[in-house]
Amino acid sequence: MRLARWQNENGDAFGCVTADKKLVDLTGVFGWQIPDVKSLIGAELPEADLARKEKGRLGAAMVGTRWLPPVENPGKIICVGVNYPERNAEYKDGSDQPKFPSLFVRFPSTFVGHEQPILRPRESEQFDYEGEIVLVIGKPGRRIAEADALEHVFGVTLMNDGSVRDWIRHGKFNVTQGKNFEKSGSIGPWIVTREAAGDLNDLTVITRVNGEERQRGNTGTLLFPIARIIAYVSTFITLEPGDLIATGTPPGSGARFEPPKWLKPGDVVEVECPQIGVLRNTVADEPAGA
Repeated sequence: MRLARWQNENGDAFGCVTADKKLVDLTGVFGWQIPDVKSLIGAELPEADLARKEKGRLGAAMVGTRWLPPVENPGKIICVGVNYPERNAEYKDGSDQPKFPSLFVRFPSTFVGHEQPILRPRESEQFDYEGEIVLVIGKPGRRIAEADALEHVFGVTLMNDGSVRDWIRHGKFNVTQGKNFEKSGSIGPWIVTREAAGDLNDLTVITRVNGEERQRGNTGTLLFPIARIIAYVSTFITLEPGDLIATGTPPGSGARFEPPKWLKPGDVVEVECPQIGVLRNTVADEPAGA
């Protein structure tokens, strides 16, 4: 099953994306207890119950849809850096493979939805892409055992972790600045439930810029597998329904080319996973006065 958020004439809406690519609006169907996607995730309803709600309802065409990030205001957006073996080698610093995950956080306002423009800030031309598989947490937990970790995953989605490279290097020990420019990244197009996605340790992510493949990686090769990431993060913080964990980007970001291939206005970035879909965004300059 695929769950999405979008805007219509009545405001924000959420529902299912059918196999024939129709939108089934479920806004209000579950009553006041489940007014949005995050509440739906937290309710831990069996997928069969969701399917029954979807069945028989008329779907609307997706053409012209104004997509929103699939989870509204996630409590936490945690990103894992340098999590593919080849990615660590790209740094060419002779370092050993890390013993623990490298983590940073992003804020909800730094993301837009599918088919919405991602913004290159006025402060830098070093705007880069990073395609990633993202875990959507469905069951709360603290100090989650690796053996139980996948039970806490509601589903998966995609992210373009848009990065401003020179701002990543402003500080000695952090990357927060370069990862949190307004509307510099994207999430979507929707959430695919864990059951529908299949083996989470065999998901391939591909990034293309203007149709040219730049990145390709598979979650089966992660330095820190999905279960390990969840166990590690939940050691120091309680994971809640709707929290997002980006699992890292494969090699091939624009900064690694000679010369670098920075994103420019008009460029189209696509992040794809066959089990999820395609997250597509066009690059635009941040408007004057923003």
